[in-house]
Amino acid sequence: MKKMLHLALACLLAAGLTATKIEAKTTWNANSVWPPSNHQTLALDELAAKVKEKTGGELEIVVNSGGALGFKGPELLKVVRDGLVPLSDMLISGVAGEDKVFEIVTLPFLARDFAEAKILNETARPYFDRAAEKWGQKILFISPWPGAGLWTKNKVTSVAEMKGLKTRTYDKNGALVVEATGGTPYALAFSEVYSALATGVIDSVITSTPTAVDAKFWEVLKYYEPLNITIATDMINVNLKAFNKLDQKTQEALVAAGREMEEIMWDKVVALDREKEELCVQNGIEVVPVSPEYQQEIAAVTEKIRTDWLAGASPEAKAMYEEFMAKVKR
Repeated sequence: MKKMLHLALACLLAAGLTATKIEAKTTWNANSVWPPSNHQTLALDELAAKVKEKTGGELEIVVNSGGALGFKGPELLKVVRDGLVPLSDMLISGVAGEDKVFEIVTLPFLARDFAEAKILNETARPYFDRAAEKWGQKILFISPWPGAGLWTKNKVTSVAEMKGLKTRTYDKNGALVVEATGGTPYALAFSEVYSALATGVIDSVITSTPTAVDAKFWEVLKYYEPLNITIATDMINVNLKAFNKLDQKTQEALVAAGREMEEIMWDKVVALDREKEELCVQNGIEVVPVSPEYQQEIAAVTEKIRTDWLAGASPEAKAMYEEFMAKVKR
């Protein structure tokens, strides 16, 4: 009888310890609007794996891709602030309407290559961190996209040939680029782009190579002009209240995993761009080299976008801009 009581007590204790262990574990949903195979979603997957390893499974991040949680993108600063999801990837240019300091990454032809984009990211990061904190969140890492080019049905080799294009853009300054070159911008959700191309509502898109692969542009478009109009970035943000509920060891592990992911993503972006462009070529897209004359011409006709932004920028945003320009010696 005593043995049975001891056994029962041992079982209860074991069950209690197991319950305590389960209760101590934290599970977060992470949001991504990108498809499962997109490099930004894969970065979230890798972050989740790193965090699980570093915390011994005490913090588990479940990645929900393809907009499965119902959030489209522009509202994500509010979504994370309000705790509707504790962790989310968000396109910085997509949320720039909520806080003007983020608009610097949307300025066309400001960062002219990946090296300059990295300098811009390093310069802007302290300003972005302060802005995110005001929104009740913390940036874990910032991840780049390949440069945004022009994808078209007809070959384009000059600004004159851009006139009349009906182009899908993903932010305000992209729309201003299209208007400056004589085209009509269309602000369409990414999910609507393929059908709009197929039905002739639009005939061109400003975006990067991974997005072109995601959308199978080769089925509805023929040419790619790698203009590097902007080099967009995503930030991966965590709700500060959720972060502060974690113990210090878990917080440190999460921050360390974010630092590692930022380094990984910036190291791989050039190779990623080449890989995705090659996939497009293999499927029938023709890459149209951008001549120095075309590059200079489009930079000139869009200069007003940059000067207008600077004229209306806050003192903090101006300081960030001037700091970057000094670093790249322009």
